[in-house]
Amino acid sequence: MRYTAKKLATMLLTMVIVSFLTFVAFSLLSGDAATRLLGTEATPERLEALRIELGLNDPLLVRYGRCLWDALRGDLGTSYRYGQSVSSLIAQRLGPTLTLTALAFALIVAVSIPLGVLSAKYAGGWLDRALTVINQVVMAVPPFFTGILFTYLFGLVLHLFIAGAFPAGGAGHYIGYLFFPALAVALPRIAMTVKLLRTSILDEAQRDYVRTSMSRGRSRSGILYRHVLKNTLVPLVTFLAMTVADLLAGSVVIEQVFAVPGLGRLLLTSIEGRDEPVARAIVVLLAFAVILCNLIADLLARRIDPRLGSGAGGAA
Repeated sequence: MRYTAKKLATMLLTMVIVSFLTFVAFSLLSGDAATRLLGTEATPERLEALRIELGLNDPLLVRYGRCLWDALRGDLGTSYRYGQSVSSLIAQRLGPTLTLTALAFALIVAVSIPLGVLSAKYAGGWLDRALTVINQVVMAVPPFFTGILFTYLFGLVLHLFIAGAFPAGGAGHYIGYLFFPALAVALPRIAMTVKLLRTSILDEAQRDYVRTSMSRGRSRSGILYRHVLKNTLVPLVTFLAMTVADLLAGSVVIEQVFAVPGLGRLLLTSIEGRDEPVARAIVVLLAFAVILCNLIADLLARRIDPRLGSGAGGAA
């Protein structure tokens, strides 16, 4: 319990630091918000009046404190570009991003675990060597380039989806379209998960209890599936939990390639258009997702193997 409370406190402190650094960065890079809002109607008098109204003449720490207080009350500000609340904009774009992330994660779990087990089970064989070569190639190709290839091959050549024509409606309408960007994002993570699982299984297979079980006549496959796999869950679950954060970050680029109207595409357009409140909120939200996934990974690892918590608990 103390460990969880300590982790939550660390997470809260980290979020405050991240939000402050993000606020400072966008404040320095975005220029004068009053000038952007007034546009061609800007006059010195109107600019000064709007700066006072928005609190832009206040010291940086005062403006950050006000922004933080508003965020805690659920008010993330108003978009300069769209003229609506940042919360509503994010809510509108959250569905495609979460669906894309969930689909990519499902592909990683469904593909990498069987391949990782097979690669370890037949280590040194032709299947293992073939998977190793494929893994190296896949990890070397960035997702955005894979996305471009998928768009050309499956969209323009095979016509399995209409490139750039994101379907309207709920998740059921666009899940087929998101399969290809999800696969593009998932492929490098599949390769990394296969490599991690193979290494973990082979390391665990060298333990004394495995040799003892085999000396008693138990089958190699039985030991693998009943004992070895169970003991490799900690690194695997930890890696998969942190992978969710990577997938969210990877959606930033891949949504632009496939014209998916999600958080990633909104972030890029907001940065290009100097829409500071939107860009700042999305960056902090993504940072929160990364920190939360790391926390979940730690807690899951301790849940699976309580021995990991004995040292931490004593230290706390």
